[in-house]
Amino acid sequence: MSKYIFPVSVFGTVFGCAVLLKNYVTGGRCTSKATITGKTVVITGANRGIGKETAQELAKRGGRIIMGCRDMEKCEAAAKEIRGKTLNPHVYACHLDLASMKSIREFAERVKQYEQRVDVLINNAGVMRCPAWKTEDGFDMQFGVNHLGHFLLTNLLLNKLKESAPSRVINLTSLAHIVGKIDFEDLNWEKKKFDTKQAYCQSKLANVLFTRELAKRLQGTGVTVNAVHPGVVATELGRHTGLHQSQFSSSVLSPFFSLLVKSPELGAQPSIYLAVSEEMEGVTGCYYDVMTEKEPAPQALDDEVAQKLWEVSSRLVGLEEDGHSGKSNPPAEGQSKHAQTDQAQKHGQSPGPAVSSVGL
Repeated sequence: MSKYIFPVSVFGTVFGCAVLLKNYVTGGRCTSKATITGKTVVITGANRGIGKETAQELAKRGGRIIMGCRDMEKCEAAAKEIRGKTLNPHVYACHLDLASMKSIREFAERVKQYEQRVDVLINNAGVMRCPAWKTEDGFDMQFGVNHLGHFLLTNLLLNKLKESAPSRVINLTSLAHIVGKIDFEDLNWEKKKFDTKQAYCQSKLANVLFTRELAKRLQGTGVTVNAVHPGVVATELGRHTGLHQSQFSSSVLSPFFSLLVKSPELGAQPSIYLAVSEEMEGVTGCYYDVMTEKEPAPQALDDEVAQKLWEVSSRLVGLEEDGHSGKSNPPAEGQSKHAQTDQAQKHGQSPGPAVSSVGL
């Protein structure tokens, strides 16, 4: 029997160290117990992965959750599942395709028209290292979805966020921004050979630059904006990377990789922390690595590049043509609309067209 003691103790030690290492690497859980009853949260890409887990936790905390997703069938299924698990009837699926400026404008208009407030906007959706695809409007898919789509959506909801202040904007980015470069001469990879890795890194750098510039423009409004790298998370985001497709990778590297990768539930903790934590009140223009504030890459601190990116982005998405230079016009909110919203809320339904109203 004694001959088994040593190997068992070694295994136990290694396993214990692995657990501690993983807890350290993943950053743990949001410890705030804050509830958000009466607050409205808009989350993009909320039908799976980090977005779905974020939506579920914030619904559990009492929030009214608007899930913006491209695939309505999956989004409605996720919303129904979250309503069942949290017993919160105010979880709604709404169509949003971030690869379409038209879809983004329609989604924002519905939110402005039918929601009385927006307290938290979580720009969660994203694509990673996909082929040289283009959006509906001809932008590089990664730059278009990861940056331009959220840039437009945020600007269109700014007045609603200001009216609901104190409110928060959370932009999910990536550690990959540290090797990103903004190529103003060819943002959409039309002149040079396409490099999917660099395209992704450029889009993630744009997220941080956008966050810092927006924070400057929102000073004194009560709206804060921060960027967060959630860590390495096991989601479908990396389906185009080819990781673990070889036998060596899947059999040899996978066990070690699993020690460093967190579940979507843990991956959602940084977004939840930034959305509800009392410690985040008034904090703006910062970059978080999981739940720790850190200084981003030097190129992310270039104010001139951030301002130029804002101006170029405004032109690309047509905000200048709207005549408000990146600021949305306040919606007309009459008493009749509020009455309609209140009536819909009593029945656990989301008011407005193209929004799932399937109750519990």
